[in-house]
Amino acid sequence: MRKYITYKRVSGGENQKSGLGLDAQERDIQLFLENYSETPFEVLAEFVEVQTGTDNERPQLRAAIALAKQHQATLVVAKLDRLSRKVSFIASLMEEKGLNFKVAQMPYADAFQLHIYAALAEQERQFISQRTKAALEEAKRRGVRLGAPVHHIDDLAAARKQKALQDAQKVAGVIVPLRESGKSIRSICEVLNASGIRTSRGASFNERLVGRMLKRLGKEAC
Repeated sequence: MRKYITYKRVSGGENQKSGLGLDAQERDIQLFLENYSETPFEVLAEFVEVQTGTDNERPQLRAAIALAKQHQATLVVAKLDRLSRKVSFIASLMEEKGLNFKVAQMPYADAFQLHIYAALAEQERQFISQRTKAALEEAKRRGVRLGAPVHHIDDLAAARKQKALQDAQKVAGVIVPLRESGKSIRSICEVLNASGIRTSRGASFNERLVGRMLKRLGKEAC
């Protein structure tokens, strides 16, 4: 029976829309297992890691590799860059004794082809980075101001300030009378949280937030 260990990785900012989310990786791995694996097969374990592709210090990957070698299983990833974005790191994995891995999106690729693909992908990323840097430098040379226009920043700040005031006004009927009666901010937080009221983000109230709300309502000195 063919044995597999699956490994999925996402960076902090990656999600389903990027095509690199966990669901997308799981789908690709399942397609590989169902269509390209020898049968019968068994998935011994699944490993998931939240880490950037340029960071080689990944405990979940090392654990997956160790388990794959221990059970003579094949390590499966959805895309080659889920292992790493560095060709040197991928090359070191290819040379690691007792390790066999497969890339779901490239089911027929051998080690040589994967190495070439990794090298080309790294070269493309470097080229894009250099091209972007050159374009920014050229824009600065022409006097183009980079970043968001000042009026957009001002509008955003005003909108955030208005939203914060509206949030404070929603609980003003609770926090203002309590503050005027001499209750501490900590006590007010306890009352809000005990009543089941939540912030606009669905979180519990804390002393810092309640203090800011009272200040916006003009009750900080009460």
